[in-house]
Amino acid sequence: MADERNNGPFGLNRTRIMILLMGALVLLISIGMFLGGPNSYQALREASDAAKEPTAEQVSGD
Repeated sequence: MADERNNGPFGLNRTRIMILLMGALVLLISIGMFLGGPNSYQALREASDAAKEPTAEQVSGD
C-alpha cells in the first residue's frame, strides 16, 4: 500500500492510457470512414483533374 501513489481522479495509469489509445484509434477510424477512405480521395482527385479540361461541348461553343 505504501508504494501506490494517489493520482487523483484524473491520474494516468496503464489502464487509462490503454483506454485513451483505443479511443484515439476509434476516432481515427471514424474520421476515415466519414471522409470515404483513400479510394474516394483518389476519385475526387481524378474528377478535379478532369474538370480542368474543357469538354467537347464547351470547345465547339454549342
